[in-house]
Amino acid sequence: QNPKTKEQIESLLQNGKHKELRDRLCCRLTFGTAGLRSAMGAGFCYINDLTVIQSTQGIYKYLERCFSDFKQRGFVVGYDTRGQVTSNCSSKKLAKLTAAVLLAKDVPVYFFSTYVPTPFVPYAVQQLKAVAGVMITASHNRKEDNGYKVYWENGAQITSPHDKEIIKCIEECVEPWNGSWNENLVDTSPLRQDPLKKICDCYMEDLKKICYHRELNMQTNLKFVHTSFHGVGHDYVQLAFKAFGFQPPIPVPEQKDPDPDFSTVKCPNPEEGESVLELSLRLAEKESARVVVATDPDADRLAVAEQQENGCWKVFTGNELAALFGWWMFSCWKENCSKDADVKNVYMLATTVSSKILRAIALKEGFHFEETLPGFKWIGSRVKDLLDNGKEILFAFEESIGFMCGTSVLDKDGVSAAVVTAEMATYLEGKNQTLAQKLTEIYETYGYHISKTSYFLCYDPPTIKRIFEKLRNFDGPQAYPKFCGVYNILHVRDVTTGYDSSQPNKKSVLPVSKSSQMITFTFQNGCVATLRTSGTEPKIKYYAEMCALPEQSDRTFLEEELQKLIEALIENFLEPDKNGLIWRSA
Repeated sequence: QNPKTKEQIESLLQNGKHKELRDRLCCRLTFGTAGLRSAMGAGFCYINDLTVIQSTQGIYKYLERCFSDFKQRGFVVGYDTRGQVTSNCSSKKLAKLTAAVLLAKDVPVYFFSTYVPTPFVPYAVQQLKAVAGVMITASHNRKEDNGYKVYWENGAQITSPHDKEIIKCIEECVEPWNGSWNENLVDTSPLRQDPLKKICDCYMEDLKKICYHRELNMQTNLKFVHTSFHGVGHDYVQLAFKAFGFQPPIPVPEQKDPDPDFSTVKCPNPEEGESVLELSLRLAEKESARVVVATDPDADRLAVAEQQENGCWKVFTGNELAALFGWWMFSCWKENCSKDADVKNVYMLATTVSSKILRAIALKEGFHFEETLPGFKWIGSRVKDLLDNGKEILFAFEESIGFMCGTSVLDKDGVSAAVVTAEMATYLEGKNQTLAQKLTEIYETYGYHISKTSYFLCYDPPTIKRIFEKLRNFDGPQAYPKFCGVYNILHVRDVTTGYDSSQPNKKSVLPVSKSSQMITFTFQNGCVATLRTSGTEPKIKYYAEMCALPEQSDRTFLEEELQKLIEALIENFLEPDKNGLIWRSA
């Protein structure tokens, strides 16, 4: 019933664009590492009014089967600020349709009256004891995209088997039901409640549990600049700083308000570094603010930059920030824990493609460290299991600047990470130390962990499959490579097939993940490298890290060794020229 998307299909038909019609209509959206995500527009593999209605009908059907009290407990719906005029598609409109499907079936819906950070949805699901929730967002993707992120009653993103079962249910009821198109139901139904004030107040109150130096925060002369990347973050980061006793951070005026075109950045991903942080760094220099915090458009991830003594800016990688957060959260725990607290009950987690720095800290300090598959959905579910077993989780992260400080939200959260960064910088300032100096000290104490992550673009799925199949049959049928150029490979783990040469039974400890490609190589020189496909974008990503012992402190040598190994990895395993891969633009 959306004239704009209807028009798109009619025009393709009239112009004889049969291949594009097939691409749009002959496959369905599937759940990746962050739910359903695709371009907005017409077609069953795109995000639009119809595919959102169909997805919600499938979820209704599945939840009705799983929960006898579904209609008592209700469902949470949140949304970001994305939109596209050409297909008359906005996150808010898609959220209203999501709510309509459920309200028409007499399900109570907690529908936020305005845009919220993604972490507010999992937080609300737990606080309101709802059975599930949906966030309409494409996070930091390009402006053409949107997405549909599903959270289970435990407050974590859904994992298998729920995702597979929901897809089955969607396919069983693709025709919109009576009432599913009625987006005005959110304004008229008595079953709709607005959880905004309650959730925002509770969230800010819970945030104080991880605030350890309120007095310092109130007195500091340090100034902070915050950019919300044209997304949802501004109001919420302001409130979070207030909750910690800080003066509000200085907002970047051009990027403070929502803008679905993200008009001041070439891509709305703060991970891209200095090139996209230009406006915030210039403002910080003008205001003499030494630290910049940047939340991505749905405020679930955080980038941090700090001005160094020579006037240059250091933009920290996700792995470097994790080293700082890991040190900080553990130090704060140690200072504040009760006399009989057992360090063996304490946990930190990371995804398997992230830095092993937490493992090094854990080994030395005596707490536990665990790894999960890539994607915060795996971290959230595992953290919930550990909490249910009486464990204490201080911190978890993924290298793509996703951080979970504390356990109020079982997902990555850029709002809490921003204010924890500010407190850490304030504390260190009192010790005459910068974040960068502390990072070096952490590496000198626990061993240098030098990593590099990047990607190639590949818009041709058969090419991607061919690259990975070649690695599985490198030295003959079912024989993985033993060398990469001059570098000797000790172990290979292939999570796609469930193989791991380092295990006695040759089976991977991490669950098999057939839907995506991922192979990890452990080299004799202490480097670990992973090649994998992205769950949300047409990318082949590579992750490589040198893990050195504390006594190996020659940083330059380690960096050179890592660079040479990455070059060998690209040349021998990815072969970009031969495979037509597009290099990430520097």
